[in-house]
Parts: sequence; C-alpha cells; structure tokens
Amino acid sequence: MVASRRAVSQAGHLVAGVDEAGRGPLAGPVAVAAVILDPARPIQGLNDSKKLTEARRETLYAQIVENALAHCVVMVMPDEIDRINIFQATMTGMCRALAALTPAAHEAWIDGNALPRDLPCAGRAIVGGDALEPAISAASILAKVSRDRWMVALDGEHPGYGFAVHKGYPTPAHLDALRRLGPCPSHRRSFAPVKLLVDQGVLF
Repeated sequence: MVASRRAVSQAGHLVAGVDEAGRGPLAGPVAVAAVILDPARPIQGLNDSKKLTEARRETLYAQIVENALAHCVVMVMPDEIDRINIFQATMTGMCRALAALTPAAHEAWIDGNALPRDLPCAGRAIVGGDALEPAISAASILAKVSRDRWMVALDGEHPGYGFAVHKGYPTPAHLDALRRLGPCPSHRRSFAPVKLLVDQGVLF
C-alpha cells in the first residue's frame, strides 16, 4: 500500500488521511484532522494515536506539522454536536478539514466504515485505517493531540471537572463533578448521562 500511494502521489494524485478524536466524551469538541503526507519526507513510527504514549504523540505531532504537504484540524463544538448529533458533527468536521487543505486532496482515506455525503473529493472508508495507513495514522495523531491540548486549556477555564486528566470522558471522577457542579458551557447536553441528569433536574 505504501508503494502504490507514493506512485500516485508522485503522479500528482494527492491522498489525504482523515480521522477524529473525541466522539465519546461528555464535554469538549470532537476534533477532526486531515493530512496529506509528503512521500519525499517520510515520518517513521506513525500508528493509531491510541497505541502511542502521550510523549510519542507529541513528538510525531511536531514532525507531521513540519513535514506534511498539507494538514488541517477542525474542532466541532458541543453546541453543534448537540444540535446535529455526534455522528453528523464528525462527518461535518471531515468535510471542513478536507475543504481547508492547500493543496487540495484528490482523494480522502477515512478511518471507519462511513463516508460523509458532502466530501469535496473522492473518498474511501477504511476500517482500522488509523493503524493501517500512515496518512490516517497522522490524522489520528493530529486530532488526538489537538483535542487533548484543548481540554487542558478548558480545565483552566472551568476548574473542578478534571478535564486535563480525563479529557471529558465519563470517568467516575467526572460524573461526580457533574453532580456537584452542574454542567459547564462545554458539556454536551445531548449526551447521557448529562442529559439524564438534566432531565431529572439533578443539575439545577
């Protein structure tokens, strides 16, 4: 696969890898990244971001930003997630990230089994692609690192929830903080158990 991708890239056919981070958390945005790698500047050690240590992700993040032909990270915020649901928010983020690439991609390889309807280029869904295709691995890393940094900053804006630690995922500590403090503006009110607590009046 690597050899064939390099061949089409050299012929001017640019392939972007696309992946997301943060579909499951109760707070914060979902991050979507699109990356076009440069075959002339390969990056060693790319893999699914979940299989890498935080330190390794940070190192690779810097290498991707420096060496990629193009990259973009889009944050889809909680209010939009609540309005259109997390699946549609992720699909929307993919389209926005791809549309922002310069140079533009001719084709997008997307982690998972679904393609957005409004892709600005041809698309291919690849199950497990974040561990199989370097461009998708790179997108996975950019999305994960960008979102983690966002949540660390959010922890400073809304202390007490532990966002810097759990990144918005529904850990026992996060659920306890929700019950004590109520939701902050960055919580996804359409997500259980936030919605359940709101419906029950627990948070207010």
